[in-house]
Amino acid sequence: MSIAEALASTIGADRVARDADALNARRYDQWAVKHLRDWRGEDVPAPGCVVRPQSALDVQKVVKLAAEKRVPLIPFGLGSGVCGGIEPTPDAILLDMSSMNRVRYIDEGDLLAGFDAGLNGMEAEEAVAAHGLTIGHWPQSIAISSVGGWVATRASGQFSTAYGNIEDIIHSIEAVLPNGELVTLGKAVRAAAGPDLRHLLMGAEGTMGVITGVTFSLREKAPHRDYSIFYADDMRAGFEVQRRIVRADWRPPVMRQYDGREVRRLFRDHERDGKAMLLMVHEGPKARVEAELAAMHEICGAAGLEAGDPMAAKQWIEKRNHVPSWRDMFQRGYVADTVEISGRWSEIGAIYDASIAALNEIPGVINASAHSSHVYRSGINLYFSFAATFEDSAKMEPAYFAGWRAIMEATAKNGGGVAHHHGAGRLRKPYLHHDLGDSGVALLRRVKQALDPEGIMNPGNLIPDA
Repeated sequence: MSIAEALASTIGADRVARDADALNARRYDQWAVKHLRDWRGEDVPAPGCVVRPQSALDVQKVVKLAAEKRVPLIPFGLGSGVCGGIEPTPDAILLDMSSMNRVRYIDEGDLLAGFDAGLNGMEAEEAVAAHGLTIGHWPQSIAISSVGGWVATRASGQFSTAYGNIEDIIHSIEAVLPNGELVTLGKAVRAAAGPDLRHLLMGAEGTMGVITGVTFSLREKAPHRDYSIFYADDMRAGFEVQRRIVRADWRPPVMRQYDGREVRRLFRDHERDGKAMLLMVHEGPKARVEAELAAMHEICGAAGLEAGDPMAAKQWIEKRNHVPSWRDMFQRGYVADTVEISGRWSEIGAIYDASIAALNEIPGVINASAHSSHVYRSGINLYFSFAATFEDSAKMEPAYFAGWRAIMEATAKNGGGVAHHHGAGRLRKPYLHHDLGDSGVALLRRVKQALDPEGIMNPGNLIPDA
């Protein structure tokens, strides 16, 4: 009996697909490299079969069968990943979680909401919004990502400076371990019950088990919103102002700082002599928003920043999730990507300078720029963009990896963290030793071996090669 036949007899033939359309649709996620290879007509392997569970019990049955047969099993949410977390092979089962898409409950009193892991993020947000609440997690991919995917990749949302990242929003995780056991990790609003086991699955990208359900801690939807724009002479001056803002204990939900190149590209009508732009969104009770706005003008003015037109921030809110497709870029003759890292306040200026310089040394590069988008008490992230153009499309992929290598190495050399909110996947795993150290990488491998001794869960992803 083939593995597909065994799966059909286990959870039902209607939940197992082997037709070409179903397999081809799950060959990759949003990683630019796979789209480029497909666009160039190169072979991009499909999984052996696609399984669509409808319950945690279904997932348990599939995982137990995969473990028994030692068949690779690849969890797949809605396919929004951009770091190579999905790479099916013809011998693998692809576990398509999109049919597990229920809103399990919304508790307005305890401010909790439970969802199936495969539910679309925007649908989850709309469900709680109907109760005057919000999850507060707004990744750019919200309309094409799953709530389980948010947890699996340790995602951040655009309003994270006030509302936190996914680890600050998650209350509990329901998951199936590689041996088929169902666990629920997280019960109390805060616990000192040993190590926080939720973190075994947060950021594990399908290598430690299958997330089947999540419960988020909610907040009241903000009743008032306003905007502010300021211009700094350069990125370092803007970083210093952001440091002063958070040190003074202000937390505008959105704090984004664009270098002059990005202002020219994204805010052409609001460009000001090549200066960096600091964009902020303020929301909450009206009195707090007004007080925060006044404080921003005081802090920024004292540092010599010039106030700008808040319409630029409104423009960002309206268009922030509109991005061209990879194939559109390829057809126009260029390859591009975004790379997010982080650093302490004392490091971030050098990381920015070194990364931009290294990108500009790569043949074919026509854009090297960056903006910050997530701010913390001790540091900040940077979100680099690069693009390279070639008449010969065969040169695109080498330039793509060269761009990534330049940013990873410049970040690590200057003390920063090489991964902020897109996860690691296959793209970052060669660089994880910079963050984890050799002993940390060895520990990660031991955790993987303990949880998944047969190595069936998303093999080849995340865990650095020995």
